[in-house]
Amino acid sequence: MKHPDKYQARRYDTPGRCRAFTDIVYGPISDDRDALFCEMSRARRRFDPPAPTLKPFSGELHGHSRLSDGTVDIDSYFQGIRDIAKLDFAALTDHDHGGVGQPTLWEGGVHSPWELIKRKVKEYREDGTFTTILAYERDSYPFFGNMILYFRDDNAAMFRDEHPGELTEAGYRRLLADPHILAVPHDTYDLSAGGDFLRPEIEQMPPLMEIISRGDPAEYMGNPGFTAGVACEGGFYQDALRRGARIGCIGGSDDHHGKNGQYEASLGYSAMYPGVTGVWAAENTHEAIFDALSAKRTFAYMRGKPDGAMGGRVVIDFRINEHWMGEAIKRPAERDLRIFFEVKADVPIKAVTLVKNGRNYMIFTYGRELILDYSQENDTDFYYLRVELADRRFGWTSPIWVERS
Repeated sequence: MKHPDKYQARRYDTPGRCRAFTDIVYGPISDDRDALFCEMSRARRRFDPPAPTLKPFSGELHGHSRLSDGTVDIDSYFQGIRDIAKLDFAALTDHDHGGVGQPTLWEGGVHSPWELIKRKVKEYREDGTFTTILAYERDSYPFFGNMILYFRDDNAAMFRDEHPGELTEAGYRRLLADPHILAVPHDTYDLSAGGDFLRPEIEQMPPLMEIISRGDPAEYMGNPGFTAGVACEGGFYQDALRRGARIGCIGGSDDHHGKNGQYEASLGYSAMYPGVTGVWAAENTHEAIFDALSAKRTFAYMRGKPDGAMGGRVVIDFRINEHWMGEAIKRPAERDLRIFFEVKADVPIKAVTLVKNGRNYMIFTYGRELILDYSQENDTDFYYLRVELADRRFGWTSPIWVERS
């Protein structure tokens, strides 16, 4: 792609216009057209990044047991995710208030529900097979009504502030500054349980948000899969990203009935499809999964039916100049961005949309492509993928931020 006038003529490009490709098209006459097409394909694919050294894993990061307002015990919760949903990692996120009229998670000292959760997280973890993460959900008014805290430390104490169910600005800043805690809001679009990404300072933006549980894709207001009862401006993924937040996305079913990560046809569209989190990690261990979450090397999707080769899973590979989703990079001096995606699912792909700076930039009806993008629009541009499948499921990636060089 060395034509001297390409930047003047175009904002984006395809490797199909590289000189090697064009020279084959305009090359000598040959009876072996199949060989020529193979050469053309090789000319295009030399722009592709190498095969990933990381591996994709999927997990359930939001659900409840009888320790708060769920209907299953803690053992059934973890066993259901491991043995029925057959996911790779999990977090139990019971409410810190323990359910209305019940003891809080911190009450009882060594016999408290929080101590039980810590023991069970360690009990069910099996490196390489099933990763568990210590977590709980807390009311966090006024910044976010509902927020989940994920802990790197298996022995962490619960985070307390001046008043249960609330956060002071100082407490929230202390929470965000702790590198061993991930504070992730959910139902961000909701009037009571949500928040307003258009109001707080950029430094007060969380590192991740739950973009999907069941029936509530919170990418933007008006998403066709959204069936929740209320939606408020300022509570959506694009609201935060347009504001300048460096925020990634995860998914979690928020199931209270032991159906975490499971397809439930009786719930109807779109709540039948639970939200789950995908990560790209070196291995399925606690440190590697938590590292991937911290790096925002994450994608979220609505999990489908368990039958099929992928068991309802989706895998999204999204990289720019060989950098992963969640990274911030500098645009190279030659201005060329090599944007690569590959989507795998066990139902046909309806559309893969490359979103740039909050708008639909390109739409593809197939699952693998490399695009060359030449144009820097802001001091920092952001890109992410939206995937739509034939069964009306959606998936999203964390963004990649491209800073002006």
